[in-house]
Amino acid sequence: MTPAHPRTAPCDDQIAPWRGRVEAVDWGTVRTDLDAAGCALTGALLSADEAAAIAALYDDDTRFRSTVHMARHSFGEGEYRYFAEPFPQAVADLKEALYPKLLPIARDWWTKLRRDTPWPDSLEEWLDMCHAAGQTKPTPILLKYGPGDWNALHRDLYGDLVFPLQVVINLNDPGVDHTGGEFLLYEQRPRAQSRGTATLIPHGHGLVFTTRDRPVRSTRGWSAAPVRHGVSVIRSGTRLTLALVFHDAA
Repeated sequence: MTPAHPRTAPCDDQIAPWRGRVEAVDWGTVRTDLDAAGCALTGALLSADEAAAIAALYDDDTRFRSTVHMARHSFGEGEYRYFAEPFPQAVADLKEALYPKLLPIARDWWTKLRRDTPWPDSLEEWLDMCHAAGQTKPTPILLKYGPGDWNALHRDLYGDLVFPLQVVINLNDPGVDHTGGEFLLYEQRPRAQSRGTATLIPHGHGLVFTTRDRPVRSTRGWSAAPVRHGVSVIRSGTRLTLALVFHDAA
């Protein structure tokens, strides 16, 4: 079996601060909002100092495995960097704490869509499955946008194995550090016009959203609504975000 990543299974005392914040989230409301709109705010997951510490890593080349300049690939304007291992403690611990909260929602969604639910109970086991399938590249992302930057609508699919939910955390204070930069969700509804949702994520707060598609009720039962996400134009300042994807890349 492929070895687990060194930061994907921290011990209980290591993740206690992050687990406390994740446990404090009103997951009933998150579930309701996800079912209604495909995205949901969590409340604060990082303090202002913790968010600043993660944002400050952006210029440290030793912390990242690759950098993507969006304009070169027609992804928008701006850039993002994939973390290399070992991850910052907050990144590893938040993934570990969030996964079991998102797992019941993922299983319920895929059951409604009459799909297999391959995800085991622990993140470590799930990443082992990704690695065995050739998806071995870590996927936590630090994204940086300046004035005029934006992110085109897309989906974060890196191979055949996909976890249907992910989390983005704003590392800056909207309205103070930047204007614009709303998180955009675009949903193609079955036999209906598409719907867009724009969310300004508060400082240090998380937004859970749909990775690929989600179940919506129709006259024929449950149907899959394809979903894409992006970021609106930054009007001023700088916006950095931490994205936590729960499947690794090929």
